[in-house]
Amino acid sequence: MKVIVCIKQVPDTKGGVKFNPDGTLDRAAMLAIMNPDDKAGLEAALRLKDEYGAEVTVLTMGLPKATDVLREALAMGADKAILITDRRLGGADTWATSSTIAAGIRNLDYDLIITGRQAIDGDTAQVGPQIAEHLQIPVISYTQELKIEGDKVIVKRQYDDRYHVLEAKMPCLLTALSELNDPRYMTPGGIFDACQAEITTWSRDDLKDLDDANIGLAGSPTKIAKASDKVRKGAGEKVVPESPDEAVSYIVSKLKEKHVI
Repeated sequence: MKVIVCIKQVPDTKGGVKFNPDGTLDRAAMLAIMNPDDKAGLEAALRLKDEYGAEVTVLTMGLPKATDVLREALAMGADKAILITDRRLGGADTWATSSTIAAGIRNLDYDLIITGRQAIDGDTAQVGPQIAEHLQIPVISYTQELKIEGDKVIVKRQYDDRYHVLEAKMPCLLTALSELNDPRYMTPGGIFDACQAEITTWSRDDLKDLDDANIGLAGSPTKIAKASDKVRKGAGEKVVPESPDEAVSYIVSKLKEKHVI
């Protein structure tokens, strides 16, 4: 079994975020981590490696410094790592990003692709399903649990306050929730090996089945109107109930008004 895990280096929001004049994130100026949902997807792939001997390849698109999260993935147990990087790919929105990553995946053999549900820098949850659409393979999102039976994956998929149980024939793509598992730590031996490992680097020219109209900032139909590192919240509504029963009645009425209950 060959598993590809798409991971992303995202800003560590605890250290603050910075923006370029065009509204895009200044990724080079910020501390970065592996996206949490992607790390859960990586752990799921590594468990398939432990159980079935799967070969795990991690792939990311980003600046050269994104090799840091690739080496972290190798230190956790991934077998191969690929970085897609090129100035021509910079400023990509979800459409341009998914188009580029799908073109990279077409260079590889795979049975299963795993991505995170969404990245903490964009929160769109679009890239994983878009990759599946580009590759014309089935997708199951919001994966809570998964198991393999023959040439199929069986997935427990989160859905509001319940879940679906779905199955798909491989090749297919899954998007993982951070709640899927508890990712393992890097091992000292794994860290040493990861530092010595060779990372495959692809530029735009290595991606053959890709239209230049769909890459980078120019190929991104989504434009950022405004960006800010701080979101101001209103004061809200202040209520002083006369009794606990009155407080409960007020809260319940507001929940019904918002169609929460």
